[in-house]
Amino acid sequence: MAAELGNIGFESFERTDEGIIAFIDSGSFNETDFSNMLDGFEYAESIRFESREIEQINWNEEWEKHFFEPIIIGDECLIHSSFHKNLPVAKYDIVIDPKMSFGTGHHETTSLMIGEILQMNLHGKTVLDMGCGTAVLAILAALKGAKHVTAIDIDTWCVENSIENIHKNNVPEIEVMLGDANLLSGKYFNIIIANINRNILLNDIKKYAACLNAGDALYMSGFYVEDIPVIEQEAAKYHFTLESYKEKNNWAVVKMTKTR
Repeated sequence: MAAELGNIGFESFERTDEGIIAFIDSGSFNETDFSNMLDGFEYAESIRFESREIEQINWNEEWEKHFFEPIIIGDECLIHSSFHKNLPVAKYDIVIDPKMSFGTGHHETTSLMIGEILQMNLHGKTVLDMGCGTAVLAILAALKGAKHVTAIDIDTWCVENSIENIHKNNVPEIEVMLGDANLLSGKYFNIIIANINRNILLNDIKKYAACLNAGDALYMSGFYVEDIPVIEQEAAKYHFTLESYKEKNNWAVVKMTKTR
């Protein structure tokens, strides 16, 4: 369901014992799209939901109470919030105070993408984090030696939160921008990481391709394993070849290389 919600604009998700908590900007919520999405599920009549508009509150306190626990990924990357105490030592220590933004390492797609970044040689490279959320991926890329990282998100909350988290982690080589893939015109990167959703990725692959040279890499996540063929087919139109993919609980991350 999280993937389908992402396709209609929902940006952040947390699983609970009762179901899923999903966040969307109030101006982006479309009741008709939401109803149509629910109708697409078998036994849709058994799905129960409630919605409410959330005021700006102390998100650190809310996450501390309900959601965010420290997490270690790949035995190297520790992600925690500023309120966590008695933490283990890790090679890469990242402080994230997430507010409403997506990206604490707990979701499968974030975890998968972090695992990929941990394997990259980023020294001297330029990196794009598209759909940056909390900027956790951008921060890790900077800590791993990237020369410059551009982090872009369409949501004002995410941009503000990213700037705060970047300051907390003392990684000034990251530039944060508010907007979508239209900002990419005339820009070039060695590596693009995009953890968004299937429909946006399919729409934006052409713009990613224009930012990469032959031999450069595109990593994408935010979709299911069964979506890989359609992603691969669209990417092939712009001279990408699928190098590898990994999965976690049926979520996928793919690595693609620009061939020319």
